[in-house]
Amino acid sequence: MSARLPGWVRRIAAANETWTSGVLLLLVAFFTLARPDTFLTRYDLTQIATNAAIYLVLGVGMTYVIIVAGIDLSVGSVLVLSAVLSAEYTLHHGGAEAGWGTVVVSTLIALATGLLWGALQGWLVAKAKVPPLIVTLGGFGAALGIAQVVTGGQDPTGAVSSRLQHTVGFGRLFGQVPWLVVIAFGTTLVFGLVLTRTRFGRHTYAIGSNPEAARRVGIDVDRHLVKVYALTGLLSGLGSTMWLAYFGTTSIAGHSTDNLKVITAVVLGGASLFGGRGTVLGTVIGVFIPAVLTTGLIIMDVQQYWQDVAIGVVLVAAVYLDQFRRRGRERG
Repeated sequence: MSARLPGWVRRIAAANETWTSGVLLLLVAFFTLARPDTFLTRYDLTQIATNAAIYLVLGVGMTYVIIVAGIDLSVGSVLVLSAVLSAEYTLHHGGAEAGWGTVVVSTLIALATGLLWGALQGWLVAKAKVPPLIVTLGGFGAALGIAQVVTGGQDPTGAVSSRLQHTVGFGRLFGQVPWLVVIAFGTTLVFGLVLTRTRFGRHTYAIGSNPEAARRVGIDVDRHLVKVYALTGLLSGLGSTMWLAYFGTTSIAGHSTDNLKVITAVVLGGASLFGGRGTVLGTVIGVFIPAVLTTGLIIMDVQQYWQDVAIGVVLVAAVYLDQFRRRGRERG
């Protein structure tokens, strides 16, 4: 029967995005049937999209890292450090009443912090040849530790401009679409096109598939790895500004599982932990699976602890499925 199907139908059916979309639709259908009066309302859709926006920005960077067969466990701590340094500048230059000039500078501080931290980790991976798991695990602790030293372990109050919150945090494009969603969509679109339409994207896939072959055809693998990790750090810095705008606090203790959520999303989206495979579109779908799962469990009054358990189970299942498909392709 499958042989009679057109080739494009078989390709769509076999695509990772098709399978992950099916999982997402099943979750939506389950929670809709379980709580038809409270799930999938317009408010819920807006909240799911808004809550997923920051993780989507982090997930775009993680997609690049995983495609090159790397990993970044530090994204949550880099977000915290970027938010803290940005907030400290705002606190000493007007605080909650700070003008747009302060907002722009504090945003640049957040972006620069993430970029430099990511580049440093990339250098350690590419030049010092330290395994990315060790580098980013160390980066996870170091970034969080510096943030705690700067703040004394307490979230600074009055360190976010009300202008930033009322526009980017709570504002809506045309009064309908939250600006956080717009920023996440724009970031996804830009770096999705970079991955699929540019030499940088082709080099990313080539390095993830076979770094030695990439070197032989003239790709500067080490420099590219530094750029990829710097990109991930940059997007963590952008995520910190979005977090500050929406929540109005640095939430120092609130990002310990960000890496778990983001890696889960990217792997669910079809990226292989062995490198060489993954798409930004798949990451978009993968981000919304835990977002819908979390929202649905909250509506069903499931405790926070069980929500974390559910996300962990989903991650393990995703990695198992990835290995299962890999063995299937090798046998084929």
